[in-house]
Amino acid sequence: MQWPVSFLLIALPVVAAFAHGPAFVGAITVFAVIFEGVLAGTPCCAGRVVGYLWERHYVATYLSTALVGGLGALLAAHRMRRERTLATVRSVAETAQRVLLRPVPHLLGRVSIETLYVSAAAEAQIGGDLFEAMSTAHGVRLLIGDVRGKGLLAVETAAAMLAAFREAAYDEPDLPAVARRLERSMSRRAAQLPDSEERFITTVLAEIPGDEPVVRIVNCGHPPPLLINRDRVSELSPCDPSPPLNLGVLLGGDYHVDVEPFRPGDRLLLYTDGVTETRDRTGAFYPLTQRVRNWTALPPRELLNRLHQDLLAYSDATLDDDIAVLLGHRLPDDRPDSD
Repeated sequence: MQWPVSFLLIALPVVAAFAHGPAFVGAITVFAVIFEGVLAGTPCCAGRVVGYLWERHYVATYLSTALVGGLGALLAAHRMRRERTLATVRSVAETAQRVLLRPVPHLLGRVSIETLYVSAAAEAQIGGDLFEAMSTAHGVRLLIGDVRGKGLLAVETAAAMLAAFREAAYDEPDLPAVARRLERSMSRRAAQLPDSEERFITTVLAEIPGDEPVVRIVNCGHPPPLLINRDRVSELSPCDPSPPLNLGVLLGGDYHVDVEPFRPGDRLLLYTDGVTETRDRTGAFYPLTQRVRNWTALPPRELLNRLHQDLLAYSDATLDDDIAVLLGHRLPDDRPDSD
């Protein structure tokens, strides 16, 4: 028997274990042992007497193949159990995220809303990305945020943040008051965490009043929103950035409001850093503003679908962080209001 062929047959069960189940690995092992016997010297195939089959180095080859096959079957069984466990955990995690991010109404007054949420490819490492949109007496109020960290603790913090916003958005007269209330809520939440857990949230609060063609924005350490219209796409960087929530006491200062024109037909794109920190094969970050400039003529839903497809293509479908996007579109004056 040719030894290179023998070594290849010994390795065959392990190779099969990375893609197939234990039964298939067992069948491959039996095939490999039989084929080794054929190569060792059978009267019909190798022109040797049957006695060659039982020489010591051939027997050692059979035993080695059987042992490797047994280990391969165990490896395949372990791999399949792990894949099932990960699939179950991933499903539970994504269900928890969908419960947390309840569906946002598609129409709030004269503002249409579209959202996008994409889970990262990492093993069930859901993050604390969050968004919300609500119609209040002060206008349509939008929220997008990103909790530092991953896992269930981040999701719990995001849930507390959303609960606080859903109350404050109705009650508080302006966005700085909303931000201060969220800051107090997150500070209380952080006080309940272990000392080893540092928890803060970057966020953007936006308000679109019904009687003024403007949008008011408070940016608390978050990536700047994009203002989209037919002519251009521009980043709305804050003139005076506010601290992330739960760092307000440490960093000092108040919450600054930026007021930008927001006319009928304009769109406001809020997103988490999972979008702009998506990398290609060379490690380059995703050029969001440049990409969106090519899609300004698309309807809101199609724009988010295109963004999703482009992110997957840019990253070779290996997103490393969750992605949350909220797009608010001020409807033209000839469009009917919601009921």
